[in-house]
Amino acid sequence: MAAEFKFIRVIDISALLEKWDDPNMDQDQGVAQVVRQLDQACREAGFFYVEGHGIPDSLVKEIRSISHKFFDLPYEEKVKIKLSAATGYRGYQHVGENITKGIPDMHEAIDCYREVKHGMYGTLGEAMEGPNLWPHDPPNFKKLMEEYIELCTDLSRKIMRGIALALGGSMDAFEGNKAGDPFWVLRIIGYPGASSAHHQEMPKNDVGCGAHTDYGLLTLVNQDDDITALQVRNSNGEWISAAPVPGTFVCNIGDMLKILTNGLYESTLHRVIVNFPKYRVCVAYFYEPNFDAAIEPLDVCVKRTGGTRKFEGAVYGKHLVSKVQTNFVE
Repeated sequence: MAAEFKFIRVIDISALLEKWDDPNMDQDQGVAQVVRQLDQACREAGFFYVEGHGIPDSLVKEIRSISHKFFDLPYEEKVKIKLSAATGYRGYQHVGENITKGIPDMHEAIDCYREVKHGMYGTLGEAMEGPNLWPHDPPNFKKLMEEYIELCTDLSRKIMRGIALALGGSMDAFEGNKAGDPFWVLRIIGYPGASSAHHQEMPKNDVGCGAHTDYGLLTLVNQDDDITALQVRNSNGEWISAAPVPGTFVCNIGDMLKILTNGLYESTLHRVIVNFPKYRVCVAYFYEPNFDAAIEPLDVCVKRTGGTRKFEGAVYGKHLVSKVQTNFVE
């Protein structure tokens, strides 16, 4: 359970990025400071902001801008890339089609995953096979998103090296057969303002996305700068706002990292509340283990948490497929 935090820490990770591939990075004072801050944030909240992340602010803003342009299109255009089981759960979902704990979410979205080719993971990967469905309008959408995904993947790998050091492991503890060939997920999400979301045909609730934890290792959230909607639950059951901080990503850890750390770090419940009049965009990038990775607590984390394994192992791809299928309604 996340601690009784009242705010979410901002961490400047520029020193970590400068030394990320130095074999002696753990001896650098600047890196050590970042590592301590990551450890504290992951223990306290499972959420933190990162600044000094190196992804151009112009691109971060352009990603949100082009997402707004897509969601502004008529429904008939958006549904040309409709998500279904037949598309490998890739494509567009209308408002209310994504389900969290049995309740329709008041958002629309494009869901994208790292491509899974036919037979790539045998029966484990069958449900996720296929290419992503990118819209032709707005122009340049696919190119821009793929550039962004590549940068987010690179950034996430570097942050995970800092987290590995925070746990007392080697800097590459989360690479190799765990996340040396990481899977990724991208959700481009649009939240209609409160007034427009509550059409007569729509279920009436203010839940843009119901309380949930993320599935993988690390999430990078790129959210509109002028609307506070994301909330994180602390150990007292209080919902703490993750207000936008320009120039940062909101980061949080997922279920697979919780298992790897034997519960030392928590995948914290969070939600999105729709109580604002304006349309809001959030682009969430999820850095995941290898699709076929068998995830179990790291020995160093078992020792740090009393010597007993608190979690059974999980195969990441199986975990992902079960969650995706539960959240989808045809």
